[in-house]
Amino acid sequence: MTIRSGAPVVVGVDGSATALDAVRFAAREAALRHRPLRVVHAFIWPLLGQPLGPASGGPPDAGLRPQAERYVTDAVAEAGKIAPDLAVTGELIDGAPTPVLLRESRDAALIVLGNRGLGGFGGLLIGSSAVQVSARADCPVLVVKGEPRADGPVLVGVDGSALSTEAIGFAFEEASLRGTSVVAVHAWLTPTSLGPGDMLPLVYDVDAVAAEEQRVLAEAVAGWAEKYPDVPVRQLVAHGSAARVLVEQSATAQLTVVGAHGRGAFTGLLLGSVSHAVLHHSHSPLAILRHHKEDGNS
Repeated sequence: MTIRSGAPVVVGVDGSATALDAVRFAAREAALRHRPLRVVHAFIWPLLGQPLGPASGGPPDAGLRPQAERYVTDAVAEAGKIAPDLAVTGELIDGAPTPVLLRESRDAALIVLGNRGLGGFGGLLIGSSAVQVSARADCPVLVVKGEPRADGPVLVGVDGSALSTEAIGFAFEEASLRGTSVVAVHAWLTPTSLGPGDMLPLVYDVDAVAAEEQRVLAEAVAGWAEKYPDVPVRQLVAHGSAARVLVEQSATAQLTVVGAHGRGAFTGLLLGSVSHAVLHHSHSPLAILRHHKEDGNS
């Protein structure tokens, strides 16, 4: 994850309405962070051997490449409407969307994507590029979905893992920039066997377990609350599925933040089960964070 001060906010566009929604959101994010905005379009057609220019006898501005260039031009203009003083650049890059965006993530402060573009199948909740990039990017990825809100808190999922600590820090930073509060959510389930030989207590004290889960949440949030004294924080401990609780709470949030993998995630999965479920069902824009490169978990 880059820490370079001049790193831009990068937004991917493809000419779709959802991509323009992402551009508007990205322009606001870049302006809040005092960072430049970089608009990119992954131009896949050269890889497929398709003719790129206008047809014989057709208008000179027809063809796949001129059309793709217009996607970028229109997106840059749209960003300028949202934040007139923002430094905005655009580029058409030959390649498939996921590899192009992953390369961009190496030098970006944030990648912003629409939840589904022109190539999205109507029955899919989230486009494949958004899933792939969210799981593998070297910077936080923000997927614009639901109804963007100017009010409401920043919601963050907490599970006591190192990655959720990064997610909490991101949530506090976002809340400070937006002038709003943080709602930190920690959910727990009744102990269940995870495999053969896994011994569970025959009787356990529900109140004691709840108190321990409250302690986990309070300790995870404490340092960030001290670092951001301007940000009010509400701690919510819930008994139930973390994904369900986060999706429910996202209905009143202006942004939801989760780690790509939490405790107990299977390493072979692109995203952990909670982050995957929230990505598909969140009612608000969603930021997903992975570990820093230097921690050995990229």
